[in-house]
Amino acid sequence: MFKWIAAVIGYMYFRFPGAILGFIVGTLIDNWSRGSGGAFKQMFGEQDQKVSPGDFELNLLSLCSLVIKADGQVSQSEMDYVRSYFVQAYGKERANATFRTFNELVKNREISALRISQYLAARTKYPARLQIIHFLFGIAQADGKVSDAEARVIQEIAGYLRIGRMDFESLKAMFFKSADNAYKILEIEKSASDAEVKKAYRTMVKKYHPDKLGHMDEAYRKGAQEKFNKVQEAYEQIQKERGI
Repeated sequence: MFKWIAAVIGYMYFRFPGAILGFIVGTLIDNWSRGSGGAFKQMFGEQDQKVSPGDFELNLLSLCSLVIKADGQVSQSEMDYVRSYFVQAYGKERANATFRTFNELVKNREISALRISQYLAARTKYPARLQIIHFLFGIAQADGKVSDAEARVIQEIAGYLRIGRMDFESLKAMFFKSADNAYKILEIEKSASDAEVKKAYRTMVKKYHPDKLGHMDEAYRKGAQEKFNKVQEAYEQIQKERGI
């Protein structure tokens, strides 16, 4: 591609000698780009990197540990929630192997939310990262209440995962009770018109539809269904309040 672009540019400035020189230079650039595994894609942010299942599970467990320790109290109910989730998602044998690896290699080291989140952000799709935040809130609520310290840690992780502010507030609202929670879940203001409410509902249904995570493990699909149900409940609540 570059050889023809360079040839045209060369012809515009130096006629036929410039076209020949441009063609040669463009050919070299094309060959370099292919040989470097798509260097130009990396320069412009089109990353083909993927995370292996083992690395994903270990990094996810590391983020879990940060949330569990956030309020200075290690809750057994939160630890049980994580174990149950991993067993459901990956099976008992694989989950136990992940916990053993974590205890042997990671547990006693300093865990960096920034490093882990940036690693996952570069290798996972946005719907999967939304599910990570939903899962972390689920851990925090396992003991009955999401503490302020836990919410701050999850918000920090969400920022590193490049989760949008409105998306984060929507997920957070699913785990807190307040008068305008339904509107926060739909990512709109309480002053929104009925038409805006309906439009927001349709948008959120598309965003959180379980089919978005159809390629992932059962536990993730279950989490997607939970978010989808919260959106439905929020819309039904607003419908009832407004008589829509």
